[in-house]
Amino acid sequence: MQRMGLPLGRAPDEALLSGLTTGDPEISVAFVRRFQRTVFGVAIAVVGDPQLAEDIAQQTFERAWRHAQVYDSRRGSVKTWLTTIAHNLAIDAVRARRASPVAPEDLDTLLDIVTDTPEQRALADETADRIRTAVAALPREQARALVMAGIYGMTAQQIADFEHIPLGTAKTRIRTAMGKLRTTLSAEGTVRP
Repeated sequence: MQRMGLPLGRAPDEALLSGLTTGDPEISVAFVRRFQRTVFGVAIAVVGDPQLAEDIAQQTFERAWRHAQVYDSRRGSVKTWLTTIAHNLAIDAVRARRASPVAPEDLDTLLDIVTDTPEQRALADETADRIRTAVAALPREQARALVMAGIYGMTAQQIADFEHIPLGTAKTRIRTAMGKLRTTLSAEGTVRP
């Protein structure tokens, strides 16, 4: 970096991330400036609220600062790591704010939209792409049950009531979808079996 003759603006992402742990304010500013638009873009794409997106962006950088030492470049770039943190924080914020859940009848529309959003483009994470592909390959009723349970936090009973199916069928769809997802991702080496 600058002390080594390299201006902070041209320092590699990994070097800036490592520099965060030193507490050097110049490195911190350079790091935030480099990624603030990307992180904010991911947050606003998920939450749709600029104020909340700013809060999520701040939390993302705080989390990066606290966990910079556990970053592993073999699992993805610094940008991917940051956008994943921002995405997860934004999803948590949406879940926490959700006073009125999204109507499950809108799931088919949402499943189609999710395949091409600014969030997805920003998160060019190979693992996330594999998961989306694996979910999309599931039979529609299993994918719906999995998304209702995993994304919308619905219980098996709520899914059964909404889908007008027996509780056992709802549980089977969730369990079967999870099993297929695990098998597919294990075969690709994305997750451990």
